Amino acid sequence: MGELINTLTNFVGQFGYISGFLLVFLESMIPVLPLSVFVAVNIFTYGNIAGFIVSYFGTVVGCMCAYYLCSKFNNYFEKKYKGNQKVRDLKKKLRKTKLPVLVVILAIPFTPAFAINIAAGLTGYDFKKFMIAVLIGKLPMIYFWSFIGASLKESLTDWTILVKIAIMLIITYLVSMVVNKFINND
Repeated sequence: MGELINTLTNFVGQFGYISGFLLVFLESMIPVLPLSVFVAVNIFTYGNIAGFIVSYFGTVVGCMCAYYLCSKFNNYFEKKYKGNQKVRDLKKKLRKTKLPVLVVILAIPFTPAFAINIAAGLTGYDFKKFMIAVLIGKLPMIYFWSFIGASLKESLTDWTILVKIAIMLIITYLVSMVVNKFINND
């Protein structure tokens, strides 16, 4: 794993911020790519602040693009599964998912973001709410991977990092509740 990170760090360092952005962007569309490694590479290459920013914007833009592409297939999906009651019920449930719940789901580091992007796009989840959920939820998730990066085992045994992550998740949930009330009062 260390050799992979060194190779990627050298690659990213040669091509600048755009390569670090693209690594994280592609991970939002191709689920087998390791987000933790890409965030760690960005942190090692650009430092804590710039690496965090590059990773955050890469994942946000990637999620938005994945949502958009999947939303274009919504009509096809609708026609293909029109008669399937289970699919209709699932789509209805997903559309009714509250903003704070979606934010927390997106904030959890081990949630497959690709699946969330696809489900939101195919079900016609409100784009404004999805965008807000991604903008809020990806902050603690990238924060988590920034600290953990390539040393997952060591970071999970450091209680101070775990406390910081728990506090970030609680703050994320509370912020999403405030934003949800603001949106629903429009």
